[in-house]
Amino acid sequence: MDFIIAGFADKNATLYRRLGVPLGDPAAFLQLGDQAFGIVRDLEMDRVRQNRPDLQVSCPADHAGPDGLPADRESATAAAVANMVRDRGVGHLSADRTLPLIFAHHLTAAGVTVDYDPELGVNDRRSKTDQEIEYLSQAQATTEWVMRMVCETIADATVDAEGQLLLDGTVLTSERVRSLAAVEFLKLQYTMPHGAIVATAPQVADCHHSGTGPLRTGTPIVVDLFPRCEATRYWGDCTRTVVHGDIDQVAKEMHAAVLEAKSACIAKLLPGVTADQAHHASEAVLLQKGYPSSRGTITDEPSIQHGTGHGIGLDVHEPILLDAGGGEMLAGEVFTVEPGLYGRRCGGIRVEDMVVVTSEGPRNLNELNEGLDWRSV
Repeated sequence: MDFIIAGFADKNATLYRRLGVPLGDPAAFLQLGDQAFGIVRDLEMDRVRQNRPDLQVSCPADHAGPDGLPADRESATAAAVANMVRDRGVGHLSADRTLPLIFAHHLTAAGVTVDYDPELGVNDRRSKTDQEIEYLSQAQATTEWVMRMVCETIADATVDAEGQLLLDGTVLTSERVRSLAAVEFLKLQYTMPHGAIVATAPQVADCHHSGTGPLRTGTPIVVDLFPRCEATRYWGDCTRTVVHGDIDQVAKEMHAAVLEAKSACIAKLLPGVTADQAHHASEAVLLQKGYPSSRGTITDEPSIQHGTGHGIGLDVHEPILLDAGGGEMLAGEVFTVEPGLYGRRCGGIRVEDMVVVTSEGPRNLNELNEGLDWRSV
């Protein structure tokens, strides 16, 4: 099959995987018959050749037509791709979901038919290699290290007369905790491109609210860290919930239900089992415990607000989802498993692990404490 993947490799993980370099300039990868081609900016050609010696690497200027190329880099690259494909007599290309319209436009103008292939760039990324799983394992171990620091900092904080947590005599806020995490990750050459979640009641009822303002004693605090390793570009993703001080019965019951739901899902992470089945195994536990599903509607009392997990790799969120309608899982696929319960009054509980699907059984990459009490002494 002849196909194209194009765009910016520093943002497009599918293109990065083909070129081996996170380029910040427009580039393209083409598979034409049994030959693979990379078209990149001239000053990036050697780097791409070093990382992908099997590619035939050229630059847009190598494919200029009689009238030259546009001055704009993205237009020039798209025009060069179209010229190259036309000159090689190729009349049809498949494209993945990420193809920018500018490339489709220039190819169509050159008489090349472009069709969308929904599986291109998806299925080949789902099953991870041993090296990719090692990168994810390293990222998750680093995430756990910072998670422990964050949760212990919250648990060991002092309290003012209003029940607000204090660190070094000043109020400990969601924003401050996220900054502490960001600094620790930077020391380890990790970044937080999508931020982090440090959220408590009532904001945590919106399960993706990042959290703002003072943290308080006696209330569950959901901490979700999802950094990227800048060396490998693979992601960690781990959630734990911490309660400073006394843990009430409502939080204990929510926490026990979430852990049971997580275990039920993980047990289903086997090749050939559907992601739908894994999700419903988790959801069934929470429903049986009396927690309703209320997806799309924030509630005062604890409810189910989302699916059970997602694929992860070069992007923090990758197909497929552990959710209703999810298809068969593949050996080597890696998922987050993160059931949760959320309410404005009681706060939220979420616990998230990263798990590899194998024919020998699920392999959990997490080793961190799952409890609500994170006091270091």
